[in-house]
Amino acid sequence: MTTPARQLKTTTAVDTLARKSSDAGIISGGHLVAQALRSEGVDTVFTLCGGHIIDTYDGCLDHGIRIIDVRHEQVAAHAADGYARQTGGLGCVITTAGPGFTNALTGIATAFRSESPVLHIGGQGALSQHKMGSLQDLPHVDIAAPITKFSAGVRSTERIADMVAMAARECFAGAPGPSYLEIPRDVLDREVPTGDVTIPEPGRYRASTKSLGDPDDIEKLARLLVKSERPAILLGAQVWMSRGHEQAIELVRTLNIPAYMNGASRGLLPPGDPHYFHRTRGDAFKQADVIVIVGTPFDFRMGYGRRLRDDATIVQIDLDYRTVGKNRDVSLGLVGDPGVILGAVVDASTGRGDNGAKRRKPWLETLRAIEEQKTEKLMPLFLSDAEPIHPYRVAWELNEFLTEDTVYIGDGGDVVTISAQAVQPRAPGNWMDPGALGGLGVGTGFSLATKLAHPSKEVLCYYGDGSFGMTAFDMETANRFGAPYIAVIGNNSAMNQIRYGQLAKYGEARGNIGNLLGDVPFSKFAEMLGGYGEEVRDPNQIAPALRRARESVNGTGKSAVINIWVDPGEWAPGTKRQTMYK
Repeated sequence: MTTPARQLKTTTAVDTLARKSSDAGIISGGHLVAQALRSEGVDTVFTLCGGHIIDTYDGCLDHGIRIIDVRHEQVAAHAADGYARQTGGLGCVITTAGPGFTNALTGIATAFRSESPVLHIGGQGALSQHKMGSLQDLPHVDIAAPITKFSAGVRSTERIADMVAMAARECFAGAPGPSYLEIPRDVLDREVPTGDVTIPEPGRYRASTKSLGDPDDIEKLARLLVKSERPAILLGAQVWMSRGHEQAIELVRTLNIPAYMNGASRGLLPPGDPHYFHRTRGDAFKQADVIVIVGTPFDFRMGYGRRLRDDATIVQIDLDYRTVGKNRDVSLGLVGDPGVILGAVVDASTGRGDNGAKRRKPWLETLRAIEEQKTEKLMPLFLSDAEPIHPYRVAWELNEFLTEDTVYIGDGGDVVTISAQAVQPRAPGNWMDPGALGGLGVGTGFSLATKLAHPSKEVLCYYGDGSFGMTAFDMETANRFGAPYIAVIGNNSAMNQIRYGQLAKYGEARGNIGNLLGDVPFSKFAEMLGGYGEEVRDPNQIAPALRRARESVNGTGKSAVINIWVDPGEWAPGTKRQTMYK
């Protein structure tokens, strides 16, 4: 017996999705997400599609938010981080549940250690399926909690916008960092009357984060610097991330103080500025009577504070009170916005009969002479004609290639460490690196985000061959969205930074285990994607190859890859001393 046609029911995937209402008085959860993101100034989200999150895309389209879809969620998270660093605003990554969430965790952890404000919105199975074993179900909120400043789930559609605002607020509380917000699928897809939802009004639910701290401490610091004979200041990543660079520059110029920069703050002063110092930080810290550390912790990069003289006056300024005085005692600690504090110190030192600027001229001259001596000592390596190519020669050529509009991104181990010996960015925001987590694979997402944030800038990412292999396929994403960049690879066919430690400890017989890679002609990768690629084995061909890459990127709108074969038997001094572990 056949069933009458009128009794047949065809069920499609569409039938399982929430319907989009045309009623102006009704709004879906995905549209509430987009509306809340727009209130936060978010104009771009990075994502990889999944069934749990598709209504956010519909909302983003209606609210004018650009959707950048990548091939791997790690890249999406790194791109959101990079976008935050470049714009100074909130970066946003949206992932589906389960593997979409876990793939993004490396990028979120990188943002956490780098103090970058990133909002990670993740999907989850429906509340109606809670604890039933729904597709891709994981305890996302619990997993994210240790590497975020805020981790929570949304339990009702009416609260979505409120919870987005709450999570974003936490991203900027004290030192910036990431937040995670989970939205179950039925909560996201549900449509509710607009009169029932909680939507914080932009500009009315957040206090200023530009905290000055204790005015008495500002006066103390001003007196210390005015009286100091040999001051030195280290400007850490928070100075750039909080956009306090103008006040920092005014301070060092007004009071005539030698300045050193690390992390995201490299480039705040251009090479050639009389207050810019690059190679003499250790020398300055050994002789300085007052050392001011701004916006960087006493972590492994600072020898946990042990490299600072015990008899020097140590001042630490940070957005996070937990960082001040951690790992070593300080003479004076100030908690607040670096730019606001440094600007206030300039004001407090103004109008004094003698602010000590002229008195400190010999101190700067002494350090400048040491800088020149150290540079001269490195020149044979920088100009080496050795084959295989010496990695110091690559670093030198990269620095010569940079312009004021080139953003330099480092993604790798030893080759990137070496590049820091030579590469001197020409402007604020023109240096990016993984930060304290030290993860490989950041470069592709950073490059994509930087070019999207600043279309008129040139973006150059220097990879190790190991790091390039991790995320390179999203170079296609960069091309697809009109964000091409120059990829330069220091190729030694090894995870060479770790290889050194293994060789030193275990010898040749066991030291090459688990760290050697294949000899890959990566230039063909760019060609496969429609761009320019070149293999370089002659050091004198580095500069011409870089110029050809620039011409190709500007002419074709496709990314270029310059694969430079470097000597696997050369390492950075820090690698040889294994200072990253000390």
